[in-house]
Amino acid sequence: MLRSFFTITISLLALPILASAEIAVKSGEKVAFLGDSITQGGWSNPKGYVRLTVAGLKANGVEVDTVPAGISGHKSNQMLERLDRDVLSKKPQWMTLSCGVNDVWHGVKGVPLEDYKKNIREIVDKCAAANVKVVILTATVIKEQLDNADNQKLAGYNDFLRELAKEKKLPVADLNAMFQARIKAENKPDQKVLTRDGVHMNDAGDELMAEGVLRAFGVDDAGMAKAKEAWGK
Repeated sequence: MLRSFFTITISLLALPILASAEIAVKSGEKVAFLGDSITQGGWSNPKGYVRLTVAGLKANGVEVDTVPAGISGHKSNQMLERLDRDVLSKKPQWMTLSCGVNDVWHGVKGVPLEDYKKNIREIVDKCAAANVKVVILTATVIKEQLDNADNQKLAGYNDFLRELAKEKKLPVADLNAMFQARIKAENKPDQKVLTRDGVHMNDAGDELMAEGVLRAFGVDDAGMAKAKEAWGK
């Protein structure tokens, strides 16, 4: 009986260790960041979300190589066209995919939803064939008036991304949900909360994007505290 008690006790003590979060990306791996101007700025700005993501991983003992692949103005068709050149040829183990704002925001020069779905599926499938793990980022916002026509249209694109991530069992950073929650909580209709111009990030927006990506990689609350300390927060 006593032996059984100790066996059970040791097993219970081990549970938190077994259940603790594990960061999916490992030191020495290469992470590509495919996207548009938001991602381009996420790398070129020292406080951008790409830089913060890399710093947050490092604060948790994970040092990665980075493949910045954001180009201003790009939509899903252009990202698909340059996927081999800008991402797959670099042989990363991971790729974050941030795409959707320009597909909607560019209006008649944008990409209709059905074409967007085909493009994104092909990007994901080509990555899978090359053994590149994809992290899906839902598109953030188009202006901070969440009920405007562009954001209502964008909702369909983001719904597709969530469905695709579930279907393909891909990690997802639901940035749109995070942005909507923060903007609603702040309740400052006459001020920009997360963006400089309604689309491109201010410091708070970059930090929230980075948090979403880090959590998609498996960083838990304790890990986020380390990341924010590294960011000077």
